[in-house]
Amino acid sequence: MEMYDVIILGSGPAGLTAALYAARANKRTIVLGGDRLGGQTAGIAKLENYPGFLGSGMELSEFMKKQAEMFGAEIVFTSAKTIDGDADGGFNIQADDGKHYVGRTVIIATGASPRKLDIDGARDLMGKGVSYCATCDGFFYHGKDVIVLGGGNSALNDALYLADIAKNVKIVYRKGAFTRAEAVLRQRVAERENIECLFNTDLKSIRATDDDRLAVTTTDDAQIVVDGVFVAIGHEANTDFLSEDIARDDMGRLAPGALPTGIFVAGDVHSGIKMQIATAVGTGCTAAMDAIAYLNSKN
Repeated sequence: MEMYDVIILGSGPAGLTAALYAARANKRTIVLGGDRLGGQTAGIAKLENYPGFLGSGMELSEFMKKQAEMFGAEIVFTSAKTIDGDADGGFNIQADDGKHYVGRTVIIATGASPRKLDIDGARDLMGKGVSYCATCDGFFYHGKDVIVLGGGNSALNDALYLADIAKNVKIVYRKGAFTRAEAVLRQRVAERENIECLFNTDLKSIRATDDDRLAVTTTDDAQIVVDGVFVAIGHEANTDFLSEDIARDDMGRLAPGALPTGIFVAGDVHSGIKMQIATAVGTGCTAAMDAIAYLNSKN
């Protein structure tokens, strides 16, 4: 079985940056890229806040992939199921494609996934009116009424995206103002005539109506009938494949200092950083350089 110098888990900006740096350092590098290229970045329709680039998140992901491959990085779309150390100080990874991958180092850049809504009806109606991806599912709500749940940058970006498609967008937020969101997004939301903000309330239940719409009940017992509910209430790190002895924070994220020797972390799965593409790229660079230094020290 072939041995890689660096195995990178995840094909978002962090993983692809790490692949670029590792491959350029002439380290045998493979990316186990999950089920799709780009992670959450791929779902961004209009990327404005990554310096030096304007376009979609998928366009950026494709460019970063080609750049890493140009220096010899391999990229396959599968996910790690388990990671085990071996007697030689390397790591064995069992992936969901049925294959084993063996590496001298591992960079975990598996990112985060949207936190699921835990109220009556939300699970049963997922994919039937309840969505966690506005850019994926917004097309189906042309000229219809939707709710966006949340008050951070992701929620406001989703609302603005949907406002160009849907007839009416209601943002439901449990606090009294969008204090977590950027000022430019707050201003854009305020200027859109078809966006309405409902503050100091939350969703209590969702049920399907006889005419295939959704009847939403809020925590103050208001009844709202809409066609779709888009959830943007935060994220949880994709670290379920790791053993329980590896420490995580309350979002499931990893601290570099708590990882076994030879394992590094980058991107949204990294504890204590802002969840932005720019920070993902920075931690991807750092993780790769640390892995390169570690490998060189073993030669």
